[in-house]
Amino acid sequence: MPVQIPDDRGWVPKYNKNNITVWCRAEESATLQKIKMRIVCKDVSAETVYDVLHDTPYRRKWDANMIDTYDIGRLTVNADVGYYSWRCPPPLKNRDFVTMRSWLPLGNDYLIINYSVKHPQHPPKKDYVRAVSLLTGYLIQSTGPSSSTLYYLTQVDPKGSLPKWVVNRVSQFVAPKAMRKIYKASLKYPEWKRKHNPQLKPWLYPEQNSLPSVDPSALTLQRADSLENIDESAANEEKQAKDQSDEEQD
Repeated sequence: MPVQIPDDRGWVPKYNKNNITVWCRAEESATLQKIKMRIVCKDVSAETVYDVLHDTPYRRKWDANMIDTYDIGRLTVNADVGYYSWRCPPPLKNRDFVTMRSWLPLGNDYLIINYSVKHPQHPPKKDYVRAVSLLTGYLIQSTGPSSSTLYYLTQVDPKGSLPKWVVNRVSQFVAPKAMRKIYKASLKYPEWKRKHNPQLKPWLYPEQNSLPSVDPSALTLQRADSLENIDESAANEEKQAKDQSDEEQD
């Protein structure tokens, strides 16, 4: 049975262009916002998009916002713990996350979900703001042998007071650009994968997973109120204005 998508009640459309749609939903806290995105991939299969979102070596090729990412260890055949650091638009400080991720094929559809956890060997770093993924998920729905639709839902606490222009910029520029990046990376993935360990897909074949096991008792849910808040509300928008036209065309 295909996965059912909830209706859009309570969501405000912020962007709708070139097969990409972005919705936002404000939460009680001014720093929290749910973002939902959708991109129609007319010539990419759901399985390929799923592979692209999992393949860490390939992500280093296409994710320009990523500073570093690595797998910490596995919990089960379809769950692991990993680290990701993200380059924020200057003059904001860069963010990083430690998250628990789980994934599940659902017939012809695929689901990936993650949320932040604390790991004793991976505490916050001094050069980053440790942000919190309250809930982030990808749903890839197959619409044919070589077509799919990717949905992305995220609610992240950036741990700080952000200026309003940053919040607007995320929905108008950053989010659509991220979806385009995934789509373009998916188009190029089959050719790249043929040259880079084509049989290695531990997210599909658990016996290939060589990560060390993580003791679940060592993990705790990362609560946002246990991390330091920083005030970046006075950050200047002018330093970023020049990039907006490039992002619209990218």
